[in-house]
Amino acid sequence: MITETDTKGIITYANKKFREMTGFTRKELIGAPHAINRHPDMPKGAFKGMWKVLSKKKQWRGYVKNMRKDGKFYWVLVYIQPKFDKEGEHIGYVAARKVAYRHAIEEAEALYAQYHGDEYIDHPIFFNNSYSDYLGNC
Repeated sequence: MITETDTKGIITYANKKFREMTGFTRKELIGAPHAINRHPDMPKGAFKGMWKVLSKKKQWRGYVKNMRKDGKFYWVLVYIQPKFDKEGEHIGYVAARKVAYRHAIEEAEALYAQYHGDEYIDHPIFFNNSYSDYLGNC
């Protein structure tokens, strides 16, 4: 499942597998913020940490619970990397996903439940490689 966004997270491309998984049409996705399928169970800190990494033009990976158009959810392991044009200018991001393994989902659910509140938005688990260290165990 592949998507591309501009530098602000607006979807510019969504492949067929992503559209099928989310239930959204190409017309609904292109031009929409990628948060269109964000599940409310996801802690804000995970995304704040993601944007911190991406703003440094580095790759990010993480387990994400997303919501389909019909309200159902699914878990994926997401890999996001910066996208550059031929002149080396940063023009957006490419995200690739695969369905997460059950044991990883269980660990991510427990972690996210523990750090879900707004008071955890800047918690070290989402910054300074703590999240990457956690992912290394999944």
